[in-house]
Amino acid sequence: MSAVTASSTATRAVVTPGVAPDPRSRKPGQRRFSAINVVAFIALALMAIGWLLPFLWAVATAFKTETDAASGAGGWVGESGPTTEAFTSILSQGNVWVWAGNSLWTSAVITLLTVAISAVAAYAFSRLEFRGKKFLYGAVIASIVIPPQVLIIPLFYEMLAFNLVDTPWGLILPQVVAPAMVFILKKFFDQVPIELEDAARVDGAGRFRVFWSIVLPLSRPILGAVAIFVFIGAWNNFLWPFLIINDTTLMTLPVGLQTVISAYGVQYAQVMAQAVLASVPLIIVFLVFQKQIVRGVATTGFGGQ
Repeated sequence: MSAVTASSTATRAVVTPGVAPDPRSRKPGQRRFSAINVVAFIALALMAIGWLLPFLWAVATAFKTETDAASGAGGWVGESGPTTEAFTSILSQGNVWVWAGNSLWTSAVITLLTVAISAVAAYAFSRLEFRGKKFLYGAVIASIVIPPQVLIIPLFYEMLAFNLVDTPWGLILPQVVAPAMVFILKKFFDQVPIELEDAARVDGAGRFRVFWSIVLPLSRPILGAVAIFVFIGAWNNFLWPFLIINDTTLMTLPVGLQTVISAYGVQYAQVMAQAVLASVPLIIVFLVFQKQIVRGVATTGFGGQ
């Protein structure tokens, strides 16, 4: 009877007029809209529109004729109407599919090596105690602020000394060191409970076994996010592949498409078609793995957690 009485009392408390409902009584997943939420939504919507407009303009220009693109006549569509001449011209000139394949496999190798090296280094900084640890970690943090362009000449001479100029490995190796990714992974490894590793070592697991079987499976979200960031950076990289590769059969897609554009002068529709073609794989990667990116950023501690 006491249970029935308590239930009826709770029901009357909910339906009693003039009494504001307790915010804590909302169902799980139910959102409460406020002025701050509305302002934040409007601000994010404006930022999204500001980012989408240049991309939409590039897509619209890519589907124009060169005459309409150069004169700006006809607005977004052009006086002659939509056409695929720019894409047809780009795809028919040069080895576009070869360049796309080069970008794909070199970016994949760079991503794999970068994630592996960064994860091992980050775990060492997070869990091991060794002489010079603070100095080395300070050097890693300091190297984050060094512009990559500053290292172009030393890296080129280094690849020249090892006879790696105009080779795939000369393109790949200088890009596998990513201090920022070491820092991000270390921040995540610091949050992994040390008790899990202690329990595994009590059971006889070695340091590498603990890292491979305990830490890495728990780090899948951040590893996925880091892999996506590295892949996007490797795919978009233009300066280093442009300097280190001269053989047209070894060029990546951004460099190869730029040589096509340069050979035929500045043609605005083709330039925009080039940008759209180069961005399509990255858009697909982001759409497929956007949940991993959000989870990875949130679990590093930079998302307010």
